[in-house]
Amino acid sequence: MNRRSLVTIGIVGWLAVLGFAVSAQDKYAAKVPGGLAMSEFRGYEGWQAIGISRNDRVMAMILGNPVMIDAYRAGIPANGKPVPDGAMMAKVHWKPKQNAAFPDTTGPGDLQNVDFMVKDSKRFADSGGWGYAVFDYDAASDTFKPGDLTGTPPQGNDAKCGFTCHTVAKTRDYVFTDYGKR
Repeated sequence: MNRRSLVTIGIVGWLAVLGFAVSAQDKYAAKVPGGLAMSEFRGYEGWQAIGISRNDRVMAMILGNPVMIDAYRAGIPANGKPVPDGAMMAKVHWKPKQNAAFPDTTGPGDLQNVDFMVKDSKRFADSGGWGYAVFDYDAASDTFKPGDLTGTPPQGNDAKCGFTCHTVAKTRDYVFTDYGKR
C-alpha cells in the first residue's frame, strides 16, 4: 500500500468516527407531540432541589429552575397565588438501590425517566397554564424518548399528559410538591 492510500484510509476512518459522533442522539433531542422538547429544559441537572418523593417502584428528586425556586420562596403555590410564567420543574425517577456502605438506606439506581412541567399561561391555556412532558430513558442507547402507555406509570405523551393528574392540586396552581424547609 502506498502512502496516498494510507492517508485516504486514515481520512475516511476519521470521517466515519466524526459521522458516528454527530449521528448519536443529543440527550436533549427528544420531543413530545404538542411541542414540548427536552431542549426547553436544558441544564435541568443543575437546578435546585425542591423535594423528594418515593413509592414502592421509584424514587424521585424534584428540581426547580430559578423562577420556580423564587416562587416557592415567595410562598407560592401554598399561598394560593399562581406560579409565574417561566417557572419549570423536573422530576427525575430512578429505581431505588440499596446503599452498599449503609444498608439501611437507598439511593438512586437505574434512571427510569424524567418528567417536566413548564408554566406558560398563553401556550398552555387549556391545561391550567402548564405544559407537561415525560421522557423515558433507554439505557441501551443512552437516549430518551417520549413516555407512552407502556411506561411506568403509563403516560399519554403529549404536552398535556399531566394535566388530568394535576387537577387534584388546582388550588395550588396544579403543583403537588412542597418546598422542603431548609
